[in-house]
Amino acid sequence: MADRPLTLAVQACDTMMRAYAAADLPPRGHFHYHQGVFLSGVYKTFCLTGEEKYFRYMKDWIDSVFTEDGRIRNPYDHGDLDDIQPGILLFPLLERTGDRRYEACIRSVAAQIPDIPLCRCGGFYHKVRLTGQMWLDGLYMLGPFMCGYGRRFGRPDYQTKTVEHARLMREHTRDEKTGLWKHAWDETKSAPWCDPATGLSPEFWGRSMGWVPVALLDDAEELAPDDPGREELKTIAVELLEALKKYQGPDGRWWQVVDKVGQDGNWPENSCTCLYAAAIARGIRTGLLDRAEWYPVARRAYEGVAASLTRKGEDLQVGNVCIGTAVGDYAFYCARPCSVNDLHGVGAFLLMCTELDPIWEK
Repeated sequence: MADRPLTLAVQACDTMMRAYAAADLPPRGHFHYHQGVFLSGVYKTFCLTGEEKYFRYMKDWIDSVFTEDGRIRNPYDHGDLDDIQPGILLFPLLERTGDRRYEACIRSVAAQIPDIPLCRCGGFYHKVRLTGQMWLDGLYMLGPFMCGYGRRFGRPDYQTKTVEHARLMREHTRDEKTGLWKHAWDETKSAPWCDPATGLSPEFWGRSMGWVPVALLDDAEELAPDDPGREELKTIAVELLEALKKYQGPDGRWWQVVDKVGQDGNWPENSCTCLYAAAIARGIRTGLLDRAEWYPVARRAYEGVAASLTRKGEDLQVGNVCIGTAVGDYAFYCARPCSVNDLHGVGAFLLMCTELDPIWEK
C-alpha cells in the first residue's frame, strides 16, 4: 500500500530543500519554468500543510531572481514561453504578503506578452527564435500566468487570447484517430522534425501532453463562471484525458511515447504520469469527472509512480523522469536520458500528490 500522497509530497519538498538553498535552485539565478513548476508544487504543499517553511522557500527564490524594483535579474530570451511560467508564483505572494513590490514583478513578467511573436494563425511561438513553431508545453508555460494576469489587472483580452491559443493548439496538433496531440506543429513546414505536408511532429510525447490538461484547468479557474471559454477549456481537457486513459500502462504509469506501450526502446515515464494524474484528480475534486470511473485511474497512476521511488538515506528519489527535451522522432524520445530529482520531475510529482490527497481513500 502506497503512503498517503501528502506524506510523500512533504518528503519530496524536504529532500529538495536539504539539497538546495532557494536561491541555488537550477538553473541558478534564472527565472525559468524548472523552478516554476517545482515551486508551484511546493506552494500547493504549503496550502495543504500550513507549514510556513514552504511558503518562505518559494518567496526566497522569487526574492533572489528579482531586483528591488521588480525586474528579472538574469533573463533568458525575452518572450520565450518557458521563462514566463514562474510568474504564477507571484500572484499568491502579492495576495498573501500585500507587498506591492510583487505587483511590479508581475508587471515585469507581463511586459513580455506583447512581444511574443505570433504565427500567421494567431498562436504564440514557443520560442522567439523558432519561427512559426507551436509546442504543447507552451500552454502551461504561458496560459495560467496570462489568464491570471488578465483577471487581476483588467486585461480580458489576455484571457480571450489564452482560450484562443488553446483552441488553435488543439486544431493543429490533435490526431483524429487516437485523440492524442502531437508534441509540436510548425506552420512553415521547414523544421527538421516535421512532416513536410502537415508541419506536425511525428510522435505523441508523454510530458508534452501532460502540460495540456493541467494548464487548461488552471486557465479555466481564472475565468468567470459565465465566460464561455471556461467550459470550452474544460471540455478540451476532458477530451484529451479520455484519449489518454486508453494508453495507461500495465503498472498504472504512462510511457515516454504514449501510444507505443511495450515497444522496443520505450519505457514508463513518471513526469507525464504525474501530470495526467494531477489533472484527473483536479477533475474529480471539482466535479468535472465522475469519481467512480476516474479515481481508480488516478490511484493506479499514483501507485505506479510511488512503487518506482527509491530512497537515499532520508531523501526521497524521484526518478524515471525524462530530461528537458526538444522535438524529435521515436528513437530520439526513447534515447533521452532519465534524471533523478530534477526540478520539473519533482514538480510534476508534487502537483499529483497535492491534487490527489484531498480526494484520497484509505
